[in-house]
Amino acid sequence: MTDITFKALKREKAGKGAARACRREGRIPAVIYGGKKDPVMISLDPIELTKALEKEDLFQTQITLDIEGKTEKVKCQDVQFHPVTDMPIHVDFLR
Repeated sequence: MTDITFKALKREKAGKGAARACRREGRIPAVIYGGKKDPVMISLDPIELTKALEKEDLFQTQITLDIEGKTEKVKCQDVQFHPVTDMPIHVDFLR
């Protein structure tokens, strides 16, 4: 079991429109929830995520998110894929 690190950017808005805008910018929207804290909306680099999905069992691996200088340890809860292209379109992380 290896440790994966993603560099993430914070997103300001939640919802379908904000997620679509994030995808138009070329990033993958994600959310971190749990741990009796407020959810944090982030966006990930699609290349980093695709490499991690190909090499590792993402659901069994400890993931470190570097969110604009702050780090947070999470586990991947769910990855949603596009039905035609099979590319990831959203990720849920659990603290």
